[in-house]
Amino acid sequence: MSSDRVDAAALARTAVPAGITDPVDKARAELKAALAAIEVKGNIPRRMGEATDRGVARARTFAREQPAVTAAAVVAVAVAVGAVVWGVVRLYTR
Repeated sequence: MSSDRVDAAALARTAVPAGITDPVDKARAELKAALAAIEVKGNIPRRMGEATDRGVARARTFAREQPAVTAAAVVAVAVAVGAVVWGVVRLYTR
């Protein structure tokens, strides 16, 4: 599941180090880790930006590996958008 995957930087910030014996230091470390985890999960714009970057990278890789299929997909999307715009304008002008 993609929601179970966590990058190494986020894990390092959200993990409580082992070996802390002082209860106050341990509580501080747990609080710091909890706040970092909330920030990682709650920062929706950052997560969306990272997901967009991953999608763009996948699309570029696909375009490099299969340029003919990519060109056909671009033409199909352009035709679909054109048909939708034409249909909306036609309905509006009636």
